[in-house]
Amino acid sequence: MTNMNLGVGIYIKDSLQAVDMYKAAFGLELGYHVLNDDGTYFHSDLVKDNREICSVVEAKEAYFKGDGNPIELGYTFQTREELERAFEILKDGGTVLMDICELPWSPCAAGVVDRFGVRWYLTVPGYRPPDDFKP
Repeated sequence: MTNMNLGVGIYIKDSLQAVDMYKAAFGLELGYHVLNDDGTYFHSDLVKDNREICSVVEAKEAYFKGDGNPIELGYTFQTREELERAFEILKDGGTVLMDICELPWSPCAAGVVDRFGVRWYLTVPGYRPPDDFKP
């Protein structure tokens, strides 16, 4: 049986305060994280019992459309081919946010909003960039 991961990415303004609040509210710990130059989170994993619960990211104004904050569902595939197949399906009638590319923590990732308005982050198992990584 394949080990799948469906994750939640929360894109928000004031990511530092949000991380502190979520840690306190849900008993979470800050896991892997990278800061932007302004000290906000480029990426942060919130974990409990060594399992990622969600990630929090400082959102740019372009992420906000309508009311509320955008939530992103993340899915980890075992292979690039599986990711490419899902990306082709999800982008049909949708909007590509990030073409398939390499990121500091993943050899293959993509972002898309499907035709139903659901925001997806697709990835394959990755690795951790060096601690001195700067976005």
